[in-house]
Amino acid sequence: MTSLDKIERAPIAAAAENHLTAELTETIRLSAPMALTQLGQIAMMTTDLAFIGRLGDEAVAAAALGHTVFFIAFTFGLGLVAAVAPLAAQAFGARDPRQVRRAVRTGLWAALLVSIPTMILPLRGEQILLSLGQAPEAARLGQQYLFGLVWGLVPALWFIAIRSFMGAVNRPEPVLWITLAAVPANALLVYLLLYGNWGFPKLGLFGAGLATTIVNIGTFVAGLCFVMWRRPFRKYHVMARLWRIDWPLLRLLIAIGAPISLSMLMEYGLFSAAALLMGLIGTAALAAHQVALQVTAILFMVPLGIGMAATVRVGHAVGRRDGDAVRRAGYVALWLGIALAVVLTILVMLWRFGIAGLFFGSAITHGAIELTAALLLVGTTYFITDAIQTIVAGALRGLNDTRIPLVLAAISYWGIGFTLACALGLKTGLGAVGVWIGLSCGTAVYAVALILRFRRLANRFGA
Repeated sequence: MTSLDKIERAPIAAAAENHLTAELTETIRLSAPMALTQLGQIAMMTTDLAFIGRLGDEAVAAAALGHTVFFIAFTFGLGLVAAVAPLAAQAFGARDPRQVRRAVRTGLWAALLVSIPTMILPLRGEQILLSLGQAPEAARLGQQYLFGLVWGLVPALWFIAIRSFMGAVNRPEPVLWITLAAVPANALLVYLLLYGNWGFPKLGLFGAGLATTIVNIGTFVAGLCFVMWRRPFRKYHVMARLWRIDWPLLRLLIAIGAPISLSMLMEYGLFSAAALLMGLIGTAALAAHQVALQVTAILFMVPLGIGMAATVRVGHAVGRRDGDAVRRAGYVALWLGIALAVVLTILVMLWRFGIAGLFFGSAITHGAIELTAALLLVGTTYFITDAIQTIVAGALRGLNDTRIPLVLAAISYWGIGFTLACALGLKTGLGAVGVWIGLSCGTAVYAVALILRFRRLANRFGA
């Protein structure tokens, strides 16, 4: 290479580096409040369980069963409303505020329409739990919790639509502020309605569910106030002509969002099935599995926030018809997620015995702590691959690609992951460790498949 060639290429390299730096900065700025918001949601769930736990083990089990039924109903709507993010982000990238408004308004309608039939599940929760072989008293208490919880389904989904809109226009911070305010408010309401303190009626598990409903309504109203009256949201006039359903866009939103819902249910079902396998292996295995899953759920919030940011950043680039920016947004988010996942994984590896002891305390045998530490060690590969699949799936949503990832999820999670989990967990001497090896292998295959899928679509985009 001549000196002249070096001089000519230097500005190009500098521009590319500047683009990467800017992309990394924007991804971090978007993903940080999104990840913290998700951690706030976990904090609320943990607070609920802490208060309910004072009523006894039976109440905790009933609340867990009830929440499982509610989560299934919620997930049907969650995937549909999640499709607001790529549609609104693409419109924002194309500088089309009318299309942004249409996407949000359609998301609000989708949340309402899908909630009407899915509310049947929590309203019939006791019958569902009994049919699954649960104890009658646990089913009855679970139904009490669901009767309070079910009415928060619609406002919770509406709030997610608003959250998706705020992220799509590069302003996710208000959702974080609202969530941070909701955490202590939720704790106070659960305390008052669960136990009947300070003159409030003692409503038990129904009160705990009702408290969550009130908080869901409050967060939606707060988000709506931001959307209607605060800059830059108010200029989009999201609530204008709300009564008009945009049927063509609703069909597109369903086409994008329904596979997201099914993918979520597929992953959730995999870990529910894994818990059943652990139950066959032994009580200690099941307990260790639940602790490892809880640690995973907390760690998962970081890549989940980055995945949400990837959806927005890729969506912006799609709206601008900028193929280079599509690839840059996806890969920057991916490498950022891998770096953070590796750091968190190393911390878990180093402190795995301390983490296990924190959950179990001194009342549990040393064997359970050893097994939990072993699962956390095996799970280190899972933490990283789970982060990768979450982020790349988010990038693919920015391209409106959700159907093929659903097929890949079915093959990877169930065809490979669950099959290996059964074989290694039940047919060899690995036991609980074998189950987690199977889960890790399935997730790794899914992560690699999604990377190849994104690479193919991103290279074709704008070509």
